[in-house]
Parts: sequence; structure tokens; C-alpha cells
Amino acid sequence: MTTPTPREARRCYHALHPVHAAYYFAPEHDDAYAALGLERGPMAYLAGRAAPLGPVGPGAVVAMFYNFQPALVARHLPRAWQVAAPERVLVARLRIVDACLRRLLGPDALASREVAEAASLALRAAEGCGRPARPLYSANADLPVPDTPHLALWHAGTLLREHRGDGHLMALSAAGLDGLEALVTHSATGTGWKPRYLQANRGWSAADWAAAQKRLRERGLLRDDGELTERGMELRRSIEAETDRLDLAPYRHLGAAGTRRLTELAGPLGKAVLAGDGLPLAHLGKG
Repeated sequence: MTTPTPREARRCYHALHPVHAAYYFAPEHDDAYAALGLERGPMAYLAGRAAPLGPVGPGAVVAMFYNFQPALVARHLPRAWQVAAPERVLVARLRIVDACLRRLLGPDALASREVAEAASLALRAAEGCGRPARPLYSANADLPVPDTPHLALWHAGTLLREHRGDGHLMALSAAGLDGLEALVTHSATGTGWKPRYLQANRGWSAADWAAAQKRLRERGLLRDDGELTERGMELRRSIEAETDRLDLAPYRHLGAAGTRRLTELAGPLGKAVLAGDGLPLAHLGKG
């Protein structure tokens, strides 16, 4: 079994990622959580993503989510658990995923052999993930694997996403970027969400954003016009390379052939999600 390159592993992750990420932006998301009594928007997001951790408080979530304004998190947690216990949120989460993927992919695709094979390969890859220093991955790995192939695929995609995300936070911390500085520099690459979108969804004010830009300019990472300097671009490249290195284990476990096959199977699914406006791409890029 040959080992995939970091580029092949990253390509596989990005092929599958839209299938996982569509859950967060689906209209079913806030509707289902509102039916439990949770507030739409940040409370629903925070509760849905943090539920595998149990009735956790704001401090742990600020640490593990990394780039949310702490006061925003504290407004919603642990208050959310008084409205809907994590166990109820997790049941609703799978209902949301089921409705979302049925709408975006269609019942025929979900019942296909390709989805079942993709789920099997993604779950096998996730077996190679490590738990130490991976709190969000580990919490999701404690959950049972759903019986239905498309839900199992989403579960596996969540494991792979949180494993990569946990490693990414290690790379950001080692690079000396706090949560807001990470957002500012990523947005400045032109591949991240736009500043106004991030401010609204992560709880940061325009003044907070400007202060982070000032800190980054003082470090020689950001220009006066908000663009990354060469040092800033090199830092972001090094962070992504380190993230790739820390995320290679599941794809090494799957092997090069399995990684290529999962990429092949996930690609059309991810494209279908994007074609169905499953992700808010209008908020991507600079501006």
C-alpha cells in the first residue's frame, strides 16, 4: 500500500468537504433547531457543533472553535443546553443532514452503490485519525456511526473535517496567530470568507477587525491596503503545509489507491452540493 502525497490527501479532503459543510448552511439547520427552542444563528450553530462534547461551557468552546468572539459564545452557552440537551441536539442534527442531502443530492444518489462505497472508504480513513490533542475529532468519534450510507458518509466527513481542523488550530497557534488574526489573514488570501460575513457570523466588530489588522501590520504580515505582504503570504503557506502534514494520517491509513478512489467518488457529490447552492459562495473572496 503506497502512501498518498499531502497534495493527494488535501484534494481528497476538499472533494468531500462540501458534503459535510452543507449542513451548516442548510435552511433545515435553523428550522430544526428552532423547533427545539434554540435561537437561530449563532446559538444553533454553536449548539449543533458542540453537542458531541456534552453540556460544555463557553471557555472550552472558545478554545476549540478558536475564532469566535468569546462574548458571543458566552451569550449562548451553556444557556443552549437549558433549552435543548446535547442528546436532543444530536438527534436533530442527523435529521437536518438527512433532509439537506436528500434535497441537494436526490434520493437516487443517496441510495447508490457509489455513496455506500464512499462512506466505507471515508470511515476507513477516519480509523487512521489520532485522538491526542484532537478534542473535536475525539468527541465526534465517540458517537455511533449511522446505519444509513449517506448519514455514515456525513459522519465520516465530520470526523475528517474535525481532525483536520484540530490540527489546523495547532498550526495557527504555533504561528502566533490568535483567532481573529487567523480570520483576517485567511480572508486576505482571497480564499476565505469576506470580512463582513465573518464579523457577522463570528461576533467580531469592525473595530475588532481593524485592531487585528493593525497588529498584523506591525508584524509585517499585512499591508496598509489590507493585502498580505510577502511575509504574510509565506506564513499562510507554511500554516497550510503544516496542516497538511498533521492531517496525513487518515489518508496514509486509507492508502494512495483508496484516497484516489474516495476523491473520485466524492467529487461529483461535492459538485452537486455546490450546484444546488449548498454553500454560500457569494460570501467567499475579498471584499
